[in-house]
Formats: sequence, C-alpha cells, structure tokens
Amino acid sequence: MIDNRNYIIAIGLSILIVIGWQYFVMGPRMEAERLRRVAEQSQIQTTQPGTPATPGAPAAPAGSPAGTVAPATTAAQVVMSRTDALAKDPRVAIDTPALSGSINLKGARIDDIVLKGYRESVDPKSPNIVLLAPDATQAPYFAEFGWLNEAGGSVKVPGPDAVWRQDGTGTLSATTPVTLVWDNGDGLVFRRTIAVDAKYMFTVTEEVTATGDKTARLLPYSAMRRFGTPTTAGFYILHEGPIGVFGDEGLKEPSYKDLAEKKKIEQAKVTGGWMGFVDKYWATAIIPDKDRQMQPIFASQKLGAVDTYQTFMVGEAVEVGAGKPAASSSRVFVGAKEVATVDGYADQFKIEKFDRLIDWGWFYFLTKPLFHVIDFLYKFLGNFGLAILVVTVILKGIFFPLANKSYDSMSKMKKVQPEMKELQERFKDDKMKQQQALMELYRREKINPLSGCLPILLQIPVFFALYKVLFVTIEMRQAPFYGWIKDLAAPDPTSLFNLFGLIPWDPPHALMIGVWPLIMGVTMFVQMKLNPAPPDPTQKMIFDWMPLIFTYMLASFPAGLVIYWAWNNTLSVAQQSIIMKKNGVKIELWDNVRGMFNRSKSATPS
Repeated sequence: MIDNRNYIIAIGLSILIVIGWQYFVMGPRMEAERLRRVAEQSQIQTTQPGTPATPGAPAAPAGSPAGTVAPATTAAQVVMSRTDALAKDPRVAIDTPALSGSINLKGARIDDIVLKGYRESVDPKSPNIVLLAPDATQAPYFAEFGWLNEAGGSVKVPGPDAVWRQDGTGTLSATTPVTLVWDNGDGLVFRRTIAVDAKYMFTVTEEVTATGDKTARLLPYSAMRRFGTPTTAGFYILHEGPIGVFGDEGLKEPSYKDLAEKKKIEQAKVTGGWMGFVDKYWATAIIPDKDRQMQPIFASQKLGAVDTYQTFMVGEAVEVGAGKPAASSSRVFVGAKEVATVDGYADQFKIEKFDRLIDWGWFYFLTKPLFHVIDFLYKFLGNFGLAILVVTVILKGIFFPLANKSYDSMSKMKKVQPEMKELQERFKDDKMKQQQALMELYRREKINPLSGCLPILLQIPVFFALYKVLFVTIEMRQAPFYGWIKDLAAPDPTSLFNLFGLIPWDPPHALMIGVWPLIMGVTMFVQMKLNPAPPDPTQKMIFDWMPLIFTYMLASFPAGLVIYWAWNNTLSVAQQSIIMKKNGVKIELWDNVRGMFNRSKSATPS
C-alpha cells in the first residue's frame, strides 16, 4: 500500500511539473511572441516617430578579411515609424506577384519587403507579413551589397550613405529589372542591376568600370544585416537564427546568443555555399556566385543597447582599370520557406543543401517524405486535415502486421487471466516467486507482457515526424480543418474551463484544454481499457493515469497532431476489437472501466 501511495505521489508530482512547465515557461513564451507581433504591427502602422534609440547601420564585421575596409556606418538616429522611414529617402518600387516593397537608393539596399501571400493571422483583414525593414525603424533588417578595398587601397567605394540614381525609370518587377548607378567622382563608375523572379529570388549583378587611367583592386561583398534579437519560439526542435552551408563544413546554425557572445564566427573559404537568417516560416539568404571563392563570416556587434547580427560573404579581389571592368554577381532569397519553392531554387541554381532553410531535423529521412505524402494528398482532397487522416490510414496499413502480432499476444494474455490471478493469490506473500511463476506462464503461452505498449511505441517516430511537419512547414500554417479549427499548426483554441466559450472568460494558457485533446484522451482511454489489466497494481495505476496525462500534455500541441493521434487511436481500437473477437476473447471494456472504481481485494493495509 505504501509503494502504491508513493507511485501516486510520483504521478501527481509529474503532473504538477507538466502544469508548471506550461504555465511558467510555455505560457509566457507564447504571450511574449503575441506581444512582439502586436508591437511590430503598431510600429508598422503608426505614422508618428517613436522614442530615441541608436540603431544605425552596422559596419562590416570586425575581423573582416585582412586589408578590407568596412563600409561607413550611419549616424545614430531616432526610431521612426515604418511610413516615415520609407519616406525619408528616394526609392525604387518593387511589385511582383509575391512581393511588394522598395529599394533604398541611399545605399542601394533591399530593405523593404512585404509578403503579399501571407498575413499575421487567419483574419483576412490582418496585416501582411513584413519581412525586411529599413534603417531607423524599430528593427532594421536588410540586404546590402558592395565593394571593399584590398589591403592598402584607398579607392572611394559606395557605402551606406552613397545615393545612387536609377538608370531609366520604372518599377522592379518579375519581368523588368532595374539598374542603379553611382559615380565616385574619381574615375570609377559603379553599376548595380537588380532582377527578381515571380517568387522570392533576387539576382544582383554588379559592374565597376574605369573612366580614366585609374586602377584599383576591389573585393565584392554581400551581407544580410539584422538589428535586435528577434523573439523566437524557443523550441529545441526548431532553429531560428543565423544559418549557412559551407562546402565540406556543411550546415552551420549558430544561435543569436552564441553569436552575440563570440562576436565573430569565421568559416573557411568556400566556393559556393550560402548564408542568412531563418525564422520559423520566413528566411533570407545571400547566395554568391558558385564558381567564386568566398570568405563567409557570422558577426555581431552592439550598437548602444542593440545587438546587431550579420551574415557576410567577401569574395576574392578583382582588378579594375581602363578597358578592364570588374564584375560580380550574387543572389538573394527573401521570402517564405515554401517547400516546393525552396526545393525548386536548389535544383534550378544548384544551391547545395538549400532545402535546409527548412529545419527538417535529425529525422530528415522521415520528416520530409512524410510532408510530401501529406502535400500530395492535400492536392486531391483540398484539406490538410483530411490529408492527415488518410496518411494515418496508410501508416496503419504499413504497421498492420506488427500491430496484429501485438493484439494477438494481448488476446492470449486475456485468456490466461484466471491463471494469472491464481498465481498472484498463491504467491501473494512472495513477490519474487510470483514474478518467476508469471514469467514462466508467459514463456509457456508465448505471451509478451509488454505487447500492449507496442502499438503506442510504434506511433512515436511517426508522431514526432508529423509534429515536426506541422511545426516547421509554412504549408500547414493557418491551414483550416473543419468547425472551430482554423489553423492546424496552432493548438485547439477552445477550453474545457470556460465551457468551450459559453463562459465569457479567457483561461490562462495552462488551462487551455480543448475539444480535440479531450477526444484524443477518450480514444486513448478506450484503447487502454480494451487491453487486459496489467497484473502489477503499479503498472495498472500508470496505465489508468496515462490518458489524463497525455490529454493535458497534448493540449498545447498543434491541433493537426492531436487530430492525428485521436484518429489513430480510433483505428487501433477498431483493429484490436476485430482481432479479439476473431480469437474468441471477450471485449470487457465496461468491466475494466468499472474495475477502476473498485478497491482491489488483494490490497493489504500498510
């Protein structure tokens, strides 16, 4: 009795830990993310300047290749609204099927990108996602290109304050590139041609020509720069932050924290590769000419109280002189991490491991194929939720032989229940002999006492892979199911504690236990009660509590995952019931439920 009481205390403490984690860790994280988005949208929409700050434009990272000269930095300035920041400098508009925004002629930066196809919430009137933002806003984030002097050089090169002019007129579109020109007044003319496709890939071609006898050796560079440490989801299964792929060194994913502490992470020189920043659903990346050797650098510096981050790639020096122009080209990805789009760019431009913009994780071999199966079914069914249900049926078919074996073993165990009870009574004062007798019975009847756990264990890798797919793929973002589920990638928005909306009260995050988690808990409970009760009282107690614990734990998981688990349990119950009936085993679901409320006659007072 004392042992059982200890196990009850252990289970209670486990539940308290889970509740504490949800309430004190996950709840505040989600609230912080919500407040961050509200603040961003307020800053985007307001037309009044904000409070003083010192964002400035970062210099090239300390420790750039020897001999390079950092671009000039912008002086400290007050934080402006996005509207005011965009209005203060001359610009060239961007308008494509997927993007809107502009190029800043001061510095010739791509610093204003809005995603036309994505909004902040499921509300069709909510603001579009703003990805890049200009200097002087709350969180500047932009792509920058240019030239640096080789060691000892002193040629005037265009920096962040250089004002370029557009050669001609017009808007940058998917069919019309734009060319920008800057004359250094000392014999060199810089031209920058920017093109963009119908999705998210920019192509930047730079050329330097000498108008006189002056010669120079210059190094081309591309940089993605980000001000302030963005709020991240904070989950270990998802990387959000700097990222890059560099030849033999492969994928590198330093965190914002590590980069802020180390200040600089310099990679070996590489031909090809790419680097940038990834958020949960959005990404930016600079992709240099794959035939040229580049020096990649992750860097961070603090401007006032603001941490700034850079991914910086510097090429080999090229010589420019009379009749000998210098040229450089690179690509820039700015957009949503759509699987088909990212994979298409990887194939089209032969970008090594570009699909790692999407964090498929260690189980890449399972996660990505699972997504493609779901996406294939979605194209036929028109609903990702239905696609998940069909995938569940397919997976049940794949695991059918193993599940059958498990359920056969459980049916045999049900048949020998009387003999098991007799052994427990015979050796009730000698636990060692009782266990030995039970094990001998299992061997003789070819029973696996853990067979009831096998169907659940089989689900774990698939469960994790599906969780990953729902969590990281933008295709699942704001994908509706039916009824109140408007976003399969978000938790069920209903709650038992306000009677599913009947009471006008918003429960705290820790009490958000919705309809689908409850359905999942019921199906799991039914599945458990179809199985013979474990002979050990402690095991029985754990099995009795498991549905309740899983219901609470999964309440904060994506609704699509909970729907999968509930549907999988339902199919398992049907399969197990058929096998038990075939083997002539009585289905004692209601007897097992009643047994939960009966005091065990074999229990002795402590």
